[in-house]
Amino acid sequence: MLTKRIIPCLDIKNGRTVKGINFVDLRDAGDPVELAEIHAKAGADELVFLDISATEEKRKTLAELVYHVAETINIPFTVGGGISSVEDVDILLKNGADKVSINSSAVKRPDLINELVAKFGSQCIVVAIDAKQIDEQWKVHLVGGKVPTELDLFDWAKEVEERGAGEILFTSMDHDGTKNGFANQALAELSALVNIPVIASGGAGTISHFTDTFKDGKADAALAASVFHFKEIEINTLKKELKEEGIPVRI
Repeated sequence: MLTKRIIPCLDIKNGRTVKGINFVDLRDAGDPVELAEIHAKAGADELVFLDISATEEKRKTLAELVYHVAETINIPFTVGGGISSVEDVDILLKNGADKVSINSSAVKRPDLINELVAKFGSQCIVVAIDAKQIDEQWKVHLVGGKVPTELDLFDWAKEVEERGAGEILFTSMDHDGTKNGFANQALAELSALVNIPVIASGGAGTISHFTDTFKDGKADAALAASVFHFKEIEINTLKKELKEEGIPVRI
């Protein structure tokens, strides 16, 4: 059985790590390079870096900051935000990213997924999907959750897989920052629908939430931000408890 991955997420705005609730009310969480190093040393399996305002501000991800983070850590590193072309991805990979995450640009032009997979391979293309429940339907949202679409989460996830993406990063906007647990019902549906890894995001507050998302949500990895940045949960402690629960993790 493949080990389950624990992934801290650095949401970046104006060169600083920030954290909000339901995608709003952002507060400062520290220097991204320092936090990246702390998380890597604490036992994180991977790191995700999302320039959360790049798409809205119509600019590219901060390649120099990506370079400094990559220099500091020795674990796989995924970068997202403002990516809309093969050239964008090329720059980030050359600056030390191992994978890239695309979101709004993929919905607006789905062929981008195929182009990136053809050029760089499935293994480094992650499609992030931000969704919230509207009239009991999970609807995809763009531009950091600010722009609703009529696109169904599950239909889009299936298309993403068919176009060759290597992973899906699903964030429940309803759960984001609430610390009430992950959207395990939707995650279980997603995991049953697609054959590529699904990363759970949005709602981590306690160690039991991670246990639940691996057991009930069938997630392949769990991503969280503030609980790691503010040391509410220590990664080593989390992994030990997961192992005791029979969940395979790398310690």
